[in-house]
Amino acid sequence: MPVFQPEGPDSEHYSDESANHDAHLSDPGYPKAVLQLRRCLRNNSIDLIHAHISFAGMVARTQGKVPVVVTFHGSDLLGLINARGKKGWLSPLVVGAGRMLARHVDASIVQNGKMAALLDNQPNVFIISCEVDLKTFQPTERSQARAALGLDQDKKYLLFAANPQIAVKQFPLAQAVAHELKRRDAATELLVVYQEPQDRLALYMSSPNIIKQAMACNLPIVSTDVGDVREVIAHTKGCYVCDADVESLLRRLESILVARERTDGRAKVQHLTGPLVARNLIRVYQQVLEKRACPIKGPSQHRVLIPGERTR
Repeated sequence: MPVFQPEGPDSEHYSDESANHDAHLSDPGYPKAVLQLRRCLRNNSIDLIHAHISFAGMVARTQGKVPVVVTFHGSDLLGLINARGKKGWLSPLVVGAGRMLARHVDASIVQNGKMAALLDNQPNVFIISCEVDLKTFQPTERSQARAALGLDQDKKYLLFAANPQIAVKQFPLAQAVAHELKRRDAATELLVVYQEPQDRLALYMSSPNIIKQAMACNLPIVSTDVGDVREVIAHTKGCYVCDADVESLLRRLESILVARERTDGRAKVQHLTGPLVARNLIRVYQQVLEKRACPIKGPSQHRVLIPGERTR
């Protein structure tokens, strides 16, 4: 089952090994979150705040008591893409806000070299891609996975692993490509999957981190050039980065559906396992705390506030 991703991957959580999540911020809206953050810092002994996406980072930076690390996941530095695959009118504002935020936080984490370049490759900018759960996402015998999911053993499935209502995912483009493929081969079918538990997602091969997880399952991939897709795929045979037009996508998908072969993508994402990503995060935390002249404790002793993560 080739994975068809017109837009690209989003964020994914990091391993529990990266920190003790000793406090929790819910998401009642960013203005309310500012007050909630101050209350949380007043009532808890927090060493560092790690915020994901620039909007959460702006909330975190409204205080100066503890250092702030922000992970940028894509559109907050690369710009917002609309349903036509073009940058929307708000995009310059969002990008500008993200770059300004990066100048006022203690460290920025980005997904690829392109994003680091947008932040002028400053010494406090670190490239740390999101982790891949290699235990859950691993190659599975095709017939076994299809039997578990109730899928036809003889059909040729394309997987669109995103909410089709989200414009940036460009579902109409996926539909157009799938329609033409089905016209040429009636056995072709487009599957739209985006609300499944992780163990079942692994059988389809889907999640917000789909490109990396598809690599972990040795699945062929056809994607447009977004986020860190080009860096993740690199020169993996059977995985392609295409222009966002029907003919380019059709050409690559047809070749995959004829060959129906697995890739060696799993070997290319071994560096994205949870423990390795967590250790890289811990190094960033320690560097930031050293600069703030905070006492350096063991990784399990620091209290790191990650908005949206519950107490562990």
